[in-house]
Formats: sequence, C-alpha cells, structure tokens
Amino acid sequence: MSESAQELQKIYRQRFNRTSAYRNRVWQVLTRTFFNRWISPEAVVLDLGCGYGEFINNLAAGQKFAMDLNPDAPQHLAPGVQFFQQDCAATWPLPENTLDAVFTSNFFEHLPDKECLKRTLRQAFRCLKPGGRLIAMGPNIKYLPGQYWDFFDHHTILTEASLGEVLEMEGYELQQVTPRFLPYTLVNAREYPLVLLRVYLALPGLWWLKGRQFLVVAVKPS
Repeated sequence: MSESAQELQKIYRQRFNRTSAYRNRVWQVLTRTFFNRWISPEAVVLDLGCGYGEFINNLAAGQKFAMDLNPDAPQHLAPGVQFFQQDCAATWPLPENTLDAVFTSNFFEHLPDKECLKRTLRQAFRCLKPGGRLIAMGPNIKYLPGQYWDFFDHHTILTEASLGEVLEMEGYELQQVTPRFLPYTLVNAREYPLVLLRVYLALPGLWWLKGRQFLVVAVKPS
C-alpha cells in the first residue's frame, strides 16, 4: 500500500466512521430526490472519489463504477459496483464513450494541484459518451475563506467560476452552475431530521442562506 493510500485510509476512518450511518441516509435522500434528475435508471455511472460509496450505493443506475485511492472503499461498496483503486489523473481503465455520467462530491479540493485536476477532467471527458454529464459539487472558497483549510487534506482552491472555466477549457459545455448548494460539511455537524433536507432541496431560496458548496453540471458535446 502506498504512503498516500495509507494516509487516506487513516483520515477517512478518523473523520467519517462515526457518522457513516447518518451520511448514508442523507445520500439516500440526495440521490432519490435530487440527483436522479440527471441520471436515468439505465445509465452507466462512475463515482469519482467515491469514499465509502454513499452516492453510488444509493443511486439507481444500470451499471456502476467507483474510483478512489482509499483501500477501505471496496468493503463499503454495494454488490455490483466495480471498483478502481488508482490515481484519478492516470488513464482510467474504461474505453472511450462508455459513461453516461461522472459524479464527484467534495473531491477535487483534495487533488494535489490544478494540473492533476485538468488531467482528471480529460479522463472523464474521454470516457463520457457524447451528451454525458459530469456532476461536481464541493466547498466554495468564496463562502468559506477560513473554514476551507480546517481539513488537512485540502489542497486545490476552487469556486464555481474557476471550475466552470477549466471545464470549458477542456471541452465541456456548462449546463448548470450553482454557487451555493448544500451546507459545508457533515463532519462534526448536527444530525438533522431528514425531512428538513427534503424541504431544503425543494426551496432553492434557502440555498442562498445556508449553501457553502457549489454545484456544477457540465456536458460532453454531442
């Protein structure tokens, strides 16, 4: 196991094991009431930086892939999810035009630099089908100038605008750019009743009050 994989394993266990059950319930709501608008039940989907698989496990899709460096990830993935343990900036083990969607949450900020991000976006572009989507959410440093650095493994600074710019540089077309979407983090956060999450998702006006994460949806041109 590489040193980076070992470090990631330790960080995830320390940061997420205690709240894993609640996080899974949150992602059940997010996948079934929000993100399913962009992903059909027959779609071929890759969860990039899948963590413990809360997104991909709860998503209705025809074929599921997950990618992460964390060696603990496979034991958390549901049956039928094919796992790739690798550097996301290296060549993905998928043919061109394979995927209907690439989803990633709170991952790009962990990449070591923006060159790594560009290489990752190129791999996603190569593997997406024409018309396929990249759906990305993550902390928006415009609304988290100090808190952004509370996590040791945050390296790459992004806003919805900077991510949108590099996506267009790499050939994507922007479909939706939302500066404020979800609150910042579930780490050490209060476990609210999930009915409040459903209300929050249904009322985008609330996003401008509480949202600290961007949501960007980009398409590979047909």
